[in-house]
Amino acid sequence: MGRHFSDQEITSLLGEKKPLPDDWQKRTKMRPKRGHKERDLEIDGISGGRYRLILRESEVNPLAFSVILAVYLPGTSTLFRLRRYNGKGHEHTNLIEGETFYDFHIHTATERYQELGAREDAYAEPTERFSDLRGAVRCLIQDANLSIPKDPQGCLFEEL
Repeated sequence: MGRHFSDQEITSLLGEKKPLPDDWQKRTKMRPKRGHKERDLEIDGISGGRYRLILRESEVNPLAFSVILAVYLPGTSTLFRLRRYNGKGHEHTNLIEGETFYDFHIHTATERYQELGAREDAYAEPTERFSDLRGAVRCLIQDANLSIPKDPQGCLFEEL
C-alpha cells in the first residue's frame, strides 16, 4: 500500500461523522457467498471521507465473523482498514507485543504496524463488549461515529 496514516490521522478518520442512509439495515442484510454471508455498504462522511462498512459471517460457525470499517484512499478504489471487530473464531497474535489470545477482539489500524510492514489493522485487543455480529456492529457504530437516522414515526424496537 502506498499511503500510510499517522495515529492522529486514523483518530481523525474514525471521528468524522458518518451518517448511515435511511435504509442502511435493509442494505446490510447479508447474502450467501461461498461458505459465508457477506454485505458491504458505502458511507460518505460529512467532511468528505468515503468509507465502506463490510459485514461477514460464517454460515457454519456464528462465532466466526468480521465487522470492518475501511476508508478509501483519496482518488482511488484502495481500502485502508481502520477498525475490524472479529468473533471468537480464531486465535490472534500481536506481532510486536508477542501476545496471543483466543477471544472476541477489536483490530485497530496503527502507525507502528504500518511501519513494520504488517497489515495496517494487525494490532488487536480482546474485548467483552460484544459476543455476536449484531453486538460488533453496535460497537463499531459507537466507536467510529456512525449516526443512525431517526425514524420519523418512532421505533418501538431497535433491530440492531
